[in-house]
Amino acid sequence: MKINLQVEINLDCENESKFMENFIVAPLVNEEYWMFRVQLIKDQAILAFPKFTTIGIGFAIEEDWNCNLPYTCKAREIFDHIKHNKKYEEIKDEYCINAILLIQEAIKQTIKRKK
Repeated sequence: MKINLQVEINLDCENESKFMENFIVAPLVNEEYWMFRVQLIKDQAILAFPKFTTIGIGFAIEEDWNCNLPYTCKAREIFDHIKHNKKYEEIKDEYCINAILLIQEAIKQTIKRKK
């Protein structure tokens, strides 16, 4: 099975975290809460989404909920941390790592353009 990896961008996703005096309140998280997505197979994808003061990367569908790491971590480190949520055995590890690399590059380019 070969997968054509492409980064999708969700322009409607914003970091809605609210910074209170001693804590941060997270926004409502649902299927549309992602900034960047690389679809893998069926309903599974690698997502990047606003997470407090950074951007987190994880799987779209997670059995172990809220398992992600900041985009600034190495792609292999992110994958090793989230791989138990891969869901489908037919998704090759290399596709996930390449999807993470694509998303990291898209984030870097977006940040670069905003400066």
